[in-house]
This record gives sequence, structure tokens and C-alpha cells, in this order.
Amino acid sequence: MSQSRHPHHLPAPAPDARRSKICCRGYEPHCEMDFDLVWLRPGDRLEETSPDETAWLLLSGSITLAWDCGPSVQCRRESLFDQNPYCLHLPPGTPMVLQAVTECELARFATDNIPNGFPATLFTPDSMLESEDRGKGLLDDASWRIVRTIFDGRNRPGANLVLGEVVTLPGRWSSYPPHHHPQPEIYHYRFDDPRGYGHAELGEAVVKVRHMETTAILDQNDHSQVAAPGYAMYYIWAIRHLPGAPYSVPTFTQEHERLRLPGVVPWAPDRNKQGV
Repeated sequence: MSQSRHPHHLPAPAPDARRSKICCRGYEPHCEMDFDLVWLRPGDRLEETSPDETAWLLLSGSITLAWDCGPSVQCRRESLFDQNPYCLHLPPGTPMVLQAVTECELARFATDNIPNGFPATLFTPDSMLESEDRGKGLLDDASWRIVRTIFDGRNRPGANLVLGEVVTLPGRWSSYPPHHHPQPEIYHYRFDDPRGYGHAELGEAVVKVRHMETTAILDQNDHSQVAAPGYAMYYIWAIRHLPGAPYSVPTFTQEHERLRLPGVVPWAPDRNKQGV
């Protein structure tokens, strides 16, 4: 018997789509931001002057970008797992042009903001905020993952978006220990093998996530993730600051917060076993 899909577990786009709106403001789920996937063929040109704050994240391919009537910059990305991102982050009213050199895929995020709240910026693999190995050395590396923060309130204080990526190692956890925050968040998933899958917590609910699916994290729900063994799991994470409550750090669920401490030694076969 089939089960109904969780309302905050969003399906993959149609395989022949050229642009797919995954979620948007004003409709369920209420994530306070728009999220689109855009595919361009070689030679395609896309021009936009949006009334919103926007972020264009390159997922694959080679593309030239130009904004605010400036010169074009060429960017290329071949691997979500092995390469840090390129992301064009624009304040409202900034004209931009994308020109595809090869087949390209981009993720577009948008939300409301005031004009001129921050400068238009192309973040590159070298200028993004940081890339960290989180969870390494804790809990036998069971939650070791790579967390890339492209921008947040530290380097973009005028923005209403926060954007980054996570690469979860096969068979391991991320967004762990369990934590939550009042700001809405989007996770969009890819796997190194399209047959891959993982599981995502949405509060007390757990959903099976597959290649190109999305979850909307709302209602201050805990949202730990795990990748199935044998499959590396990548996901984009995008957070929308709330008025008077910008995102900075999450609140860890009290009963599991101790797992962040380096002195915690989990059970393992033959560990500290007497008389062996």
C-alpha cells in the first residue's frame, strides 16, 4: 500500500524540464524564499533584473556571468562533490546576464530585500566564506561531513539569505547532533550515483530522500540527515533570515547535545572489553 508524501518532502523535477520551480513564497510549504532549478543549452542566454535578492549557484557546466553592466566572467564546475562552488549573489534591481558555454545547471534562490543592502558579488571557490570538516574526530567519525558556507551574516550582513553546501560521506550523518532553528531552510539533494538515497528527519517524521529531491525544514523541527552506505550525499542548504531574528547558530536538542563533546566514546565491539 502506497504512503502519502510528507508535505515538506518535495519531488524531483520532470526529467525534460528546462526550468522547474521547486518551492516559492506564498504557497505551501511556506519557506519564505523561491527555489528554482534552471538548465541551459550551449549558447543559451538568460537576462534578468529581479526586484528580489537573488543567488545563482552553478551546479554543473561552463558559463559566463555578467552583472551590473560589468565585464563577463567565465566559471566552470565539473563536480559537486570534489569542487567548491561559484555563486552570483545580487541585491534587488541588479541586471545580470548568463551565457551558457556548455550544458549548464544552476540553482536560483530569491527573497525580498531592500535595494543596495549589499554589493553584488561573485563568490568563487577561493572567495566563499569557508569549507569545514565537521564531525571529524567525534563519535568514530560517524558524522564527518564537509560543510561549505558560501555566505552568511558574517560576510553578507545586509542579505536575507544564507547559502551553503554539505557533502555527506557514505553511510554517515550530517546536520548532527539533532538541532533546530526558527528560520525556514531548504535542503536539495544529489548523490554521486543517481541510484543513491538517504534519510532525512523532519521533526519526528523520517523521509527517504533520493537524487534531485528537496525538503523544506519548517516549524523549528530537528533535521538530521544520513546517507545510505555506498552513496555520497550532497545537498544545498539555504536559510531565510527572519525580521529581528537573523540566523547565526542552531539550537542543539538538549538530550543529544553532549554528543558534540570530544570526550564522548560510543560503544563498539571489543572496545574496553575485559579479559580479551
